[in-house]
Amino acid sequence: QVQLVESGGGSGQVGGSLRLSCVVSGGIANNYWVAWFRQAPGKEREGVAVINPGGQTTSYVDSVKGRFTISQDNAKNTVYLRMNSLKPEDTAMYYCAAAGSFMSWGRVLSSTAYNVWGQGTQVTVSS
Repeated sequence: QVQLVESGGGSGQVGGSLRLSCVVSGGIANNYWVAWFRQAPGKEREGVAVINPGGQTTSYVDSVKGRFTISQDNAKNTVYLRMNSLKPEDTAMYYCAAAGSFMSWGRVLSSTAYNVWGQGTQVTVSS
């Protein structure tokens, strides 16, 4: 059974950077769709970035394009989210999610497309 463990959250300053890690166990990360979601208090969970099985293609929500980068290290079975140029609106709980089945690109940032979730890691951005 695939399990996901996130780390790397914490406090960051406006304009600064953080890198989140999602360690995949019980399966090979390269075989899964792996996405990062975030949820701020009082808001719905939002898909932020996704990487496809094989790691050739990525997709991002518009609000993070050019600032966030999703990548994977197959040797470490880990997916990363590099967050640059942080903004206060990036403050949220960040979750890693995985799905092993085929999905269309129209669904890749939809939370309902994923059946395995990590516990989350908090990111707080302050000025």
